Amino acid sequence: MSPVGSHPFLCDIHDMMILAEQVRTGNIRAVSRLISLLENHPGGREALRLLNSTSRETRIIGVTGYPGAGKSTVVNRLVSCYRRKGLKVGVLAVDISSSITGGALLGDRIRMQEHALDHGVYIRSMATRGHHGGLAQATGDAAFVLEAAGYEVILIETIGVGQNEGDIDDVARIVVAVVAPGLGDEVQAMKAGLLEVAHIVVVNKGDLPDADNTLRDLREWCPNVLRTVATTGEGIPELAAAITAYQQPHAVGPVGEARNC
Repeated sequence: MSPVGSHPFLCDIHDMMILAEQVRTGNIRAVSRLISLLENHPGGREALRLLNSTSRETRIIGVTGYPGAGKSTVVNRLVSCYRRKGLKVGVLAVDISSSITGGALLGDRIRMQEHALDHGVYIRSMATRGHHGGLAQATGDAAFVLEAAGYEVILIETIGVGQNEGDIDDVARIVVAVVAPGLGDEVQAMKAGLLEVAHIVVVNKGDLPDADNTLRDLREWCPNVLRTVATTGEGIPELAAAITAYQQPHAVGPVGEARNC
């Protein structure tokens, strides 16, 4: 029986070699199985090593922010935006953990049902299992697996617990912080925490009355602040363009200066 269909955690080196090769061909079952191995069994590290590094210029985008700001909706809209461009997209959505199973609890895949039948989109919820920093312990390895499998854009949504979100800066090549209007004094707290890791800040729910004030407050400190209304898609093309501009090696203007915010 092939590694994809064999026992999830019992593999020899030959199995691992086959599994790694299947991942490189973009086999979704192999991708899922290897990520599960990395989450649950040390043997997954051997298959990860066999993948080697890739030369693909994959866009690895972290999306962080406070709960309730609309991170999942922003991610969902970005997936649609990149798919319209013909790009293969992977999503790693980090959730709080079930105290019973240790698995992801909130189920971002349910919130992205419109992409469920799209073979160009892979969505995976990952549980923190007590790991701090906004990510699951295996999130970085999972992103490497998706990169090896040919995904051109990888969106990583952090758990969004507040200021302790620093791990995303080590995994993603660009970090987008999603906030909502009406922050008040919380802006000062974010300056000392969450926004320190952000390259681009998004004020989502930008149709709310206090959005202009929030935009003005944040722009006094960070040049790369955009307005979105993710429920309607407003501002998402501009966000995707800002991400692309930031990733250009010779970007100029506010986007090129974003890391100073």
